Amino acid sequence: MLSEPSPDISMPTLARTTYDRLRADVLSGRWQPGRKLLMHELRDHYQVGASPLREALNRLASEEWVVHSDQRGFSVAQATQAQLDDLVSTRIAVESLALTQAFAARTPAWEEDMVLAFHRLSRTSRSVSTEGYEENPEWERLHRAFHESLLKGCGSSLLLGFCEQLYDQAYRYRQLAARKAYKRRHELDEHRAIFDAVMGVQLEEAQRLIAEHYRRTAGIFAADPA
Repeated sequence: MLSEPSPDISMPTLARTTYDRLRADVLSGRWQPGRKLLMHELRDHYQVGASPLREALNRLASEEWVVHSDQRGFSVAQATQAQLDDLVSTRIAVESLALTQAFAARTPAWEEDMVLAFHRLSRTSRSVSTEGYEENPEWERLHRAFHESLLKGCGSSLLLGFCEQLYDQAYRYRQLAARKAYKRRHELDEHRAIFDAVMGVQLEEAQRLIAEHYRRTAGIFAADPA
């Protein structure tokens, strides 16, 4: 499964735009896991014709974000606890390796990037609403940048690419759990603890905190799955 769509100049602009919008809505949880994606509903929602929609859906199916059946059409891929547990375990192992390599190659530039990434994240609200959870796109962008800053010092483009793929898969589960966890979870404190451990050159502590950070999301999902 690819984390970011590679440039495809042969794909018509409308189909590519529809793909981007559909993909974002699947990952954000707008289209819930297992939901059948009816063509007439999608045409009304995205205001596009059947051809670009089908092209976008086929591409999403090839990336396993949606499932295609000749008899039942398209539906959103399921999001199960077993899949999440596997994802979390894999992510912890891969990011622990990336962090180990980043520590070994530690540079002032890497530290400066982390300081800036954490500062920006810490000053941004998790939700655009104070009454309940409503996704803040700027927080999501800065959250991704913070996690990327922790790992990019490893120097391996292949390893970082795999981490990005895993981040995208984890994002979907975070969105499914976010409404349940909002105001019950202090994510800024979790991020600050990770940041302090990395800046304090405490590799094992940073790895432990990152593992706890990811397992906490899995625990929320397990307690009350979408």
